Amino acid sequence: MVEWKVPLYRIFTDNEDIEFVNRVLKRGNQWAIGPEIEEFEKAICDFVGTDYCVALNSGTSGLHAALQAYGIGKNDEVIVPSFSFISTANSVLFVNGIPIFSDIEDENYGLDPTLIEEKITDKTKAIMPMDYSGQSCKIFDLIEIAKKHNLVLIEDAAEGLGCSINGVNVGSTPDCAVFSFTGNKVMTTGEGGAVVTNSEEIYNKLKLIRSHGRVDAINYFQNPDIADYVNIGYNWRLPTMSAALGLSQLSKLPKIIKMRQDNAQYLSSRLSKHKEIETPSPKSGSSHIYQMYTIKLKNKTMRDNLQIFLTSRGIFSKIYFSPIHLTKFYKEKFGTKIGMLPVTESISEQILTLPMFPNMTNDEKNLIVDTIDEFFEKT
Repeated sequence: MVEWKVPLYRIFTDNEDIEFVNRVLKRGNQWAIGPEIEEFEKAICDFVGTDYCVALNSGTSGLHAALQAYGIGKNDEVIVPSFSFISTANSVLFVNGIPIFSDIEDENYGLDPTLIEEKITDKTKAIMPMDYSGQSCKIFDLIEIAKKHNLVLIEDAAEGLGCSINGVNVGSTPDCAVFSFTGNKVMTTGEGGAVVTNSEEIYNKLKLIRSHGRVDAINYFQNPDIADYVNIGYNWRLPTMSAALGLSQLSKLPKIIKMRQDNAQYLSSRLSKHKEIETPSPKSGSSHIYQMYTIKLKNKTMRDNLQIFLTSRGIFSKIYFSPIHLTKFYKEKFGTKIGMLPVTESISEQILTLPMFPNMTNDEKNLIVDTIDEFFEKT
């Protein structure tokens, strides 16, 4: 087991987080469906600029719930990237739909709008792009295509809360957007997620899906009356303590983002001297919150050798993402293969995600860049 001198991420927390969670603990009740859930949802709406928000136990549950809420089901096609975490594609399978992989563009690493229309058939019901590493995909172009073909646009914004594009907050423009609050995100509740939308109809459906298909006029655990169940649903609720933590984290999100941007600027200022490295930066009108700090190398061999070298020095790095369509499951189930998504496959062989977190020390940042300097001096 490697002893990491610099981890890939470290959660930013303070006494306020502890106070918010302790308040729920000390109350001794409403640890599920407590008032902090709706407070957190309202705070997200205010931050993003949407009318409605439903908090859930994960971003993956959010994707699943969103697809169900829009009635996407058996044999319906949903256009997705392969350059993403696997739940983007898996969520389509959860509702018995068919994920249709489309290639990405090489600026923001999001779905390439110029390739989408050739993927649309009479079975296509939705487009589900992903915002990579803390910057937006080309969402406005994708929304225009979705409207033209009467398709639902579900934005997988798991990595994008706090980002903006053309001055507009990520998550505020599509039919709905899904955020993740798992540990490596810019703000975290440990595990958790949320779906935002401007549709009251979808909002009400999401609430039913989240909690057993039950109509709750008041807190179920404080209601002596018999509950009514009007739909199929799941237990995808976010615990009250997690929502309290989310409220505290969200209140300092701009501060956290600024710390990340400052760290990214320092790393880039030191690494940009290497012609073999392309450092991340805002592109195509998007800001960048650096949920991840991903560099691009000249080729796979160089990338792999650099990762090995960093690991030998106790610096954690990871490949985000390896193509979904080249996993064993998707190759066997759908016959996907090498060569079908050339940009995705090329970028996936060149990228490497380096450590990035708000409270990086100067020693940690310098160790990263000094080690990379040493690597190139030796090659």
